[in-house]
Amino acid sequence: MDSNDLSENENGFLQKNLENTFYWYHKRAENENEFAQLQLALLYYRGEGTERNLEKAFYWFQKAAENGNIKAQYYLGYLYEKGEGTEKNLEKTFYWYQKAAENGHIKAQSKLALFYYAFY
Repeated sequence: MDSNDLSENENGFLQKNLENTFYWYHKRAENENEFAQLQLALLYYRGEGTERNLEKAFYWFQKAAENGNIKAQYYLGYLYEKGEGTEKNLEKTFYWYQKAAENGHIKAQSKLALFYYAFY
């Protein structure tokens, strides 16, 4: 066996684990588990364990954010800012960054500072 064989086996094993991970996060996310919703959104966003799908990533980030997940609140602001999986919307960008910042998310606090500097 050479290193290419080992690499192919590891990649296949990793992909199978990601598909299994995706399956179980999806099950838990449908039952309103905000941590699973965040993880599922990240898998959709990165295309790990499933095809990359920004609209589905947006959907699950939004569900997790509405359920109080601080990281999801930040990521949702980012998606609105960049127009990934949804239309760009600076008002919603600001809203979600502010929500995450109020909950102690450091990067969201930095983003808000930049918004205030740029727009006020």
